[in-house]
Amino acid sequence: MQFEKRNLFGIEYAIVDYESVSDIIIEKAANHKSFGVSALAVHGLVTSVKDKTVGDRVKKIDMVVPDGQPVRWALNSFHKVGMKDRVYGPTLTLHVLEKASQERLNVYLYGSTEKTLTAFSTFIKANYPGVNLCGIHVDRFRDATPEEDAADIEKINRAGTHIVLVGRGCPRQEIWVADHLGKVQAAMMAVGAAFDFHAGTVKQAPQWMQDHGLEWFYRLIKEPRRLWKRYFTTNSYFIYLAIKHKLLKRK
Repeated sequence: MQFEKRNLFGIEYAIVDYESVSDIIIEKAANHKSFGVSALAVHGLVTSVKDKTVGDRVKKIDMVVPDGQPVRWALNSFHKVGMKDRVYGPTLTLHVLEKASQERLNVYLYGSTEKTLTAFSTFIKANYPGVNLCGIHVDRFRDATPEEDAADIEKINRAGTHIVLVGRGCPRQEIWVADHLGKVQAAMMAVGAAFDFHAGTVKQAPQWMQDHGLEWFYRLIKEPRRLWKRYFTTNSYFIYLAIKHKLLKRK
């Protein structure tokens, strides 16, 4: 399946919706194709622009989808693509799990804490009984040694994995997906907060806040000490990039 891409501040975003992107992922997964997906919101985009190491990794990923509403608005404004909704990582995860259940595919969970993974596994088994959870890997919260990484790759491939859901937080999850392209014979999805949201360990913002691009504000209220610097700097820089793009386009 083919899909269009549009450049936003140096990152190529796929112009897709939940139905089309989940179909593409399932097709790749069923055939054990090494395929990378990232649901990239403003924080990830700005990090990719400011940090060349991260940006180079993100550019290797096969499909980057617009996780945040501001990213979707910018794509619609600059490229007139008419995207009606963002492709939110936690929601995309549910679409993929639904289709994976129908196809009885093997899903591997990589990242996050033991508590979150246990709860997320229970959620998947209860709601998507056709999914075979073929492996669960608790995050080390550090870089793996070459020996550990080789063992992880062998374990994932030996399990007959079709889909690896990667929840390591941005940009660690994007780096992991990019670095394992061609090594892990499965569709790898960097979906971050999907693990915590569906495990019930973190509460999602109300739908109206999500629809109006205010999810960051909800999370900031919940975790001000941890997130204030991230959102102040990344949101401001995103606005700067958008204004700069508009001015250059007019010239």
